[in-house]
Amino acid sequence: MAGSREALAVFGEYDKNLKKLEKKNNVKIYARGNSATVEGSKENVEKTVSELEKLRFSAEDSDMEKVISTATGKKIKPLGSKQKEYLKAMQERDLVVAIGPAGTGKTFLACVNAVKSLRTGEVDRIVLTRPVVETGEKLGFLPGDLQEKIDPYLRPLYDAFYTIMGPSKFHKYASDGIIEIVPLAYMRGRTLDDAMIVLDEAQNTSSGQMEMFLTRIGFNSRAVVTGDVTQIDLEKNRVSGLVEIQQILRNLSDIEFVYFSQKDVVRHQLVKRIIDAYKKFKETKNS
Repeated sequence: MAGSREALAVFGEYDKNLKKLEKKNNVKIYARGNSATVEGSKENVEKTVSELEKLRFSAEDSDMEKVISTATGKKIKPLGSKQKEYLKAMQERDLVVAIGPAGTGKTFLACVNAVKSLRTGEVDRIVLTRPVVETGEKLGFLPGDLQEKIDPYLRPLYDAFYTIMGPSKFHKYASDGIIEIVPLAYMRGRTLDDAMIVLDEAQNTSSGQMEMFLTRIGFNSRAVVTGDVTQIDLEKNRVSGLVEIQQILRNLSDIEFVYFSQKDVVRHQLVKRIIDAYKKFKETKNS
């Protein structure tokens, strides 16, 4: 364990959590300082260690100011009041819709929240999806098989998980089916129970695609939808599902809309100035 405070949270006062696990899993647990040793059958020991890990992650994540640790041990914290609002919404609501410009942490924090929910046992798996929208080159003319063609569209999601848990752990979870990253078209016909589901780049979903995604939410599942309504790549005659749901779902309970703006950008300061410059240019052009 990292420290006596964390050990107390995991072990419980007078080791009451350890005593419960001993009785439940038919093992013996010896606590010494901030560490513990588990003895018993291999199956029961593995189960107990897994449950202790969940308790540890729960204790580590109890304070929103220290949400989770990256693969390199860096603590991820909300940067500013809007990110705190976003994290709180994801912890409390069945569906959260985050809308705002690039660089505000919408996608990254959704992935952080998903990993946290997985570690604490709130969900059994994570499913992340993006619409594949052809902007410029047609998929049929791109080199490689289907997976190689769609990987560039999904790469930002891979990057987020590489930062949070490291490539090797991510790929293990992916191979075990615990984390799944798929194009939105692959979601049709599925119902996802006990899952954290994230739809990224949602501004590029059609009305029908958005409805399809939202109806994939199963029992004990939660969903996060992220997007930037100023960066829609759909054909001009198609309505963005992200634009539309703001009107359709605004009065439903257990749904929260979180709106980010340019002032919430947490990337390099130059990015914030670039976003402002583009906004002013478009406003002048359309006036």
